[in-house]
Amino acid sequence: MRDRTVLYTIEAITIRYLAYKSKIIFLMLKKIAAFLLVIAVTFNLASCATAGAGLKSYVDAIGGYEFLYPNGWLPVKVSNGADIVFHDLIEVSENVSVVVSPVADGKTLAELGTPSEVGYKLSKSPIAPPDSGREAELVNAAQREVKGKKYYLLEYAVKSNQQERHNLASVAVSRGKLYTFNASAPEKRWKKVQKQFESVVDSFLVY
Repeated sequence: MRDRTVLYTIEAITIRYLAYKSKIIFLMLKKIAAFLLVIAVTFNLASCATAGAGLKSYVDAIGGYEFLYPNGWLPVKVSNGADIVFHDLIEVSENVSVVVSPVADGKTLAELGTPSEVGYKLSKSPIAPPDSGREAELVNAAQREVKGKKYYLLEYAVKSNQQERHNLASVAVSRGKLYTFNASAPEKRWKKVQKQFESVVDSFLVY
């Protein structure tokens, strides 16, 4: 009887020890998992901060589009048909704008033409409309797709009697409308603002 009691006692101690050991291992694994999660979240936040550094968001839910623009830029009232314009507070000739125009017969962007064809048409208006004194040369044309929407990415060298400029544009069709998002800067400033302008143009989305 005594031997059996001792045996039961040893088994109970062993079970408690194993349960305690399992609990310790579980807590250690939980701490490791929490630590790894913190690292992953920190890394993602750092990546997001880097991608959007120096940029603010503009959303037009009614108009059906959104984009990022540089900090310190202000909205401008214009009468040339642009839906919205932002420009730099110091370098006032640096700007972004959105022009919205109807698309006949509900055509898609692809039905309007290739990136080069659409880019050439836009070089006449709104990039360099008649009687503006500007000439726009299409220097690059590409396309991409985001969330099922197709975008044409266009690059222009714009000349006038006053100065040379560099323009980047993103074009899309949505809800029977053609959206042209344009970012423009003087050529002498282009190398300094190129990366930021590319991020701004890539941020343009339509619904």
